[in-house]
Amino acid sequence: MRPLRVVYIHLIGAFGGASRSLFEVVRAFPAGAVEATFVTQRGSVLEFFSRLGRVIAARGLSKFDNTAYSYYRGLRWLVVLREIAYLPATLLALVRARKLCRDVDIIHVNEFTGLAVLWLARRWLRPRAAVVHVRSVARTDASSWRTRWVDRMLRNEADAVVAIDENVRASLPADLRVDVIHNAFAPTLAHTNDESISRRLGSLRPESFKVGFVGNLLAVKGIHELIEAARLTRDAGHDLEFVVIGDDVRPSRGVRAAALRILGLQQNVRAEVEAALDRHQLRGRVHIIGFTADIARVYQSMDVLCFPSHYDAPGRPIFEAAFFGVPSIVAVREPRPDTLVHGVTGLAVAPRSADELARAIERLATDRALTRRMGQAAREMAERNFDVTRNAAELLRLYRRVAGRSAP
Repeated sequence: MRPLRVVYIHLIGAFGGASRSLFEVVRAFPAGAVEATFVTQRGSVLEFFSRLGRVIAARGLSKFDNTAYSYYRGLRWLVVLREIAYLPATLLALVRARKLCRDVDIIHVNEFTGLAVLWLARRWLRPRAAVVHVRSVARTDASSWRTRWVDRMLRNEADAVVAIDENVRASLPADLRVDVIHNAFAPTLAHTNDESISRRLGSLRPESFKVGFVGNLLAVKGIHELIEAARLTRDAGHDLEFVVIGDDVRPSRGVRAAALRILGLQQNVRAEVEAALDRHQLRGRVHIIGFTADIARVYQSMDVLCFPSHYDAPGRPIFEAAFFGVPSIVAVREPRPDTLVHGVTGLAVAPRSADELARAIERLATDRALTRRMGQAAREMAERNFDVTRNAAELLRLYRRVAGRSAP
């Protein structure tokens, strides 16, 4: 039996949580099960996706954003101009895909912001089926024409809808069939030999309580709240060190970048964070490491992970850290038991609250036995829900179901 021919549409060029999750699951498919082609925006994702299959790199791919946090309103409507400008590049990428890909079984869109591209791809590539992977919490305003349009597209264009967890599932229509397939992580493959990271992490004080942050430096990721929590805990006299693994998504320079920053559509958060560290004299407590592929070594250096995102939802670093016995403090109002059990696998705090974040950090820093118990419970949850082999097999079964192919 020939492999399933799957065209993956990934809309972001920077290698982040969504691209890492896709990379992990495709890498875990049995040899010969899937013939992968990636249509993606240019960026750091190219290096990773090219290890798994053919890659068609576009200058940009048009999106339509109706996620709970970043849906269009006010000045954000100007972003639509960028998506219109990306339309020629989107069409050119699909033309190239049609030349390379014959007899496509499945189009897999790696976020529901790609529904417009899916509509074009279904008519151009003529796949047997389409899968939409919903990774962000969707906007649930039923009175909005945008929400109604997204719901209609999911019903009419997707043969299967996959949600990454129960938080995301709860934001989709209750009567829509949705398969919850958790993201996955292979901790044994997360080790690399990054000597510079080893040296920097080795300089941390052995006796300090170490608080980690993993992600792009964006305001919506809660990095400013984390820096304020570092100041509050320092003033309270706690012996803490903060390890920040991440950087700006892209360099911010030139007239165009300056105009986007004025409009609030592009950020230079690294500079803002550096200024805050100097202003509050936090250089000895907050260490900005930057990006690294040696993520296992990073998690092994932490006592607790902080995920203070404004999205009011758990993120990938939570279960990555859990595989290494590290509990999390997560900004989420209603945690779901498949990702975080408050008081058992970690602590839930309100989004945008540096005070609550600081109090949660202090609670774990002053009770390290509790921290260790939570870390063990988090590890058990991660092994139960986020095993890469199990979740890759579940996604492959879904592929075969919607493509009308039985397992060999």
